[in-house]
Amino acid sequence: MSFSKFCANGRTLITYLLMGIWSAVAWLNPLGSLSAAATPLSAVNSLPANPVTVALQPKQNPGSGGNFVTAAVDLVGPSVVRLNTERTIARRDDPFFNDSLFREFFGPDVPIPQQEELLRGQGSGFIIDGDGLILTNAHVVSDADRVTVTLKDGRTFEGEVRGTDAVTDLAVVKIDDPGEQLPVAPLGDSSQVRVGDWAIAVGNPFGLDNTVTLGIISTLERSSSQVGIPDKRVDFLQTDAAINPGNSGGPLLNDRGQVIGINTAIRPNARGIGFAIPINKAKALTDILSRGETVTHPFIGIQMVTLTPDLARQNNQDRNSNLIVPEINGVLVMRVLRDSPAEAARLRLGDAIIAVDGTPITSADQLQRIVENSGVNRDLRLTVQRGPQTLELTVRTAQLSNTR
Repeated sequence: MSFSKFCANGRTLITYLLMGIWSAVAWLNPLGSLSAAATPLSAVNSLPANPVTVALQPKQNPGSGGNFVTAAVDLVGPSVVRLNTERTIARRDDPFFNDSLFREFFGPDVPIPQQEELLRGQGSGFIIDGDGLILTNAHVVSDADRVTVTLKDGRTFEGEVRGTDAVTDLAVVKIDDPGEQLPVAPLGDSSQVRVGDWAIAVGNPFGLDNTVTLGIISTLERSSSQVGIPDKRVDFLQTDAAINPGNSGGPLLNDRGQVIGINTAIRPNARGIGFAIPINKAKALTDILSRGETVTHPFIGIQMVTLTPDLARQNNQDRNSNLIVPEINGVLVMRVLRDSPAEAARLRLGDAIIAVDGTPITSADQLQRIVENSGVNRDLRLTVQRGPQTLELTVRTAQLSNTR
């Protein structure tokens, strides 16, 4: 069992992208395997529902007796919206025009007929400001040419996408000229959420408006890599409240009717496993996105895996392995991006990062969080094991580009 095989087939270990190698993930595909994405209207009736599975009793009793779900939904329901999106793309009329013989005969400059195709999608969101600011997922509204916002009472408005951040999958939409104050969802404090707390998901799965499901918080701080989307930088809340396609962007509530998360992703082949972005993460970025500004994310430019002594020994004992790695805990560098801060710092394939600024590093998730929280143009002192040598290298973070 060798790291060279891991790197080649990608099936045994998840490679973490820190940060700037974008992989093909479900967020780019409305019907992808992990995302509770904006539902294409043509597929509304073809996808199975994900029933609620409540495995544990919540540790705290609801504050409003047996009607706490009703009270929470009455409070927040009017602020939950349906987002209908439209996007026009150009498609070639006939695959014949892509044939190499055609191109060879007619030349590369011959014009190829194209036709426009209108793609429609649907997702959820919730109003956070009386003037019409809406929080949702970036994958619901990214690249949309038109967004239509429908309230629970049936009123419909045009929406403007103010800002999106693909790295956190957050977006802000503004209702154009609402004309009056709109109902607002109260935002809670996701840092106070505990495993076993009640969780109420509200949204529009499969176009079924104002759907409510009930569960509990199953886990806190489920990393993006554990969810299966390592190019995101979010530690998710995990819940067994049913989240389905079309729920994306809708609120996850506590028993007091406060928004504690944004419904975002699902495991398609498992019941009762859904993920929500903690509301505190969204609150930290809302002002930036509402102003149409770019959210900055630092990166150092390596591809990496968590290293353990057992994993290293298996690799080193494999005759087919072309990489001998230290049998220690840390993070193994699998690739260094060209023209990246890591390249400038002289990091190499096979280096084991064992500390950052004196803090021991035991997982790729931990290193990713440190880099994300460090800021752009910050120096990080890396302690690196390279064969028998222990080195101190300084890497200066740079701003992650959407083109990486």
